[in-house]
Amino acid sequence: MSNWKLINQTYLYDGTFDGFLTIVFISYASKTLPQKIYLETDYSPNFLDKTLLIKTDFEKAKRVFAGIEKNIGYDTLYNTYYAFLSNEKEKELYLLKYICDGFDLGPKINNRITLSYVFKVMNMQKRTLSECHRLKGLLRFQKVEKNLYYAQIHPDNNIIEPLGHHFIRRLPAQNFIIHDKIRDICLLYNGKEYQIITSNNLKIPNISKEEQKYQELWKLFFKTIAISERKNLRCQMQYMPKKYWKDLIEDP
Repeated sequence: MSNWKLINQTYLYDGTFDGFLTIVFISYASKTLPQKIYLETDYSPNFLDKTLLIKTDFEKAKRVFAGIEKNIGYDTLYNTYYAFLSNEKEKELYLLKYICDGFDLGPKINNRITLSYVFKVMNMQKRTLSECHRLKGLLRFQKVEKNLYYAQIHPDNNIIEPLGHHFIRRLPAQNFIIHDKIRDICLLYNGKEYQIITSNNLKIPNISKEEQKYQELWKLFFKTIAISERKNLRCQMQYMPKKYWKDLIEDP
């Protein structure tokens, strides 16, 4: 990227994947890289920064999406999406360099691990996928009123959408809500389609009496089969990190 120009400008965007791909389009077309990229809602005004609000352009985002898959490969698109879900600071700049360089190098970009931004992207993708895989087994649905199932999570990364896709495939006819308490967002699925909304105005129905009964039975079973002399919290935390315990029905 030696022929690219670093400009003294801070880009602000809406935090969506399409919004980020719009930034990629603008940067690649102009062969320029901004110094910083922030979510518009997270940015604290600074008189030293020259800011530019990048409005999401779905047509440009669609062209970049198709261009990545066609010219750099599906693996790069896959890496980009999961790395974007990471909670890593400055992830947008790492991904911007990774994608723009990828348009010049093609699929070979994924072999350039010695480049700091490629290494960062691979690391972000790995951590996000790892947490998503872990929560596929740890997420606990509870039956609430109105024949609805509800689960809350506290993930490090923004994995609610890929996690939702997993459970839509597993429970295609079931209405459910997955609630990310860290980001205050919910994935709602009605048996046909899903949407992700903020949870500010969402009222979660009360847990059903049937669910309460089964939870009590499960806790009793869990406690009964446990062998107190063989309890190993260190081993438990290795396979099931303590930060996830608050969302479990049973008490490890």
